[in-house]
Amino acid sequence: MKPNLGIPENHLQEISYELNKLLANETVLYTKTRNYHWNVTGDNFMEMHKFYETQYTELEEIIDEVAERIRTLGHFAHGRLSDYLKTTSLVEQEYTTNQNEQLQNLLNDHETIIRHLRDHVNDFADRRDYGTSDFITGIMEQHEKMAWMIRSYLQ
Repeated sequence: MKPNLGIPENHLQEISYELNKLLANETVLYTKTRNYHWNVTGDNFMEMHKFYETQYTELEEIIDEVAERIRTLGHFAHGRLSDYLKTTSLVEQEYTTNQNEQLQNLLNDHETIIRHLRDHVNDFADRRDYGTSDFITGIMEQHEKMAWMIRSYLQ
């Protein structure tokens, strides 16, 4: 049964499409962060291992919230890796144990997501979906904080 939220169906479809792109980006970033958690090396191994774990745990929550928001709008959330890889705007780099490379890769991805979200805050509101506009504003703020933390290691 389709929800009657006061938002035209074509707008719900377009918004859900953009949220599925976000879901793909979040999932790729989560996987990349988890990869670095597993493969980090160096004299500060434990610090970075825990840092990456904190970050991927937060991303895991975001992924669930985005998928549930898509379902709230009456559409299906993507759940196949092939869909994520077709939809993501993020790039998977070669394996690296170099912490600066790892951190720079993650920072670039967070900033890509932040710009994507910022581009859609007003767009979603213009389509009468103030809830999703507010929702992605909150996610954008989470990514801004995560990016700041990463940036602090790269200074």
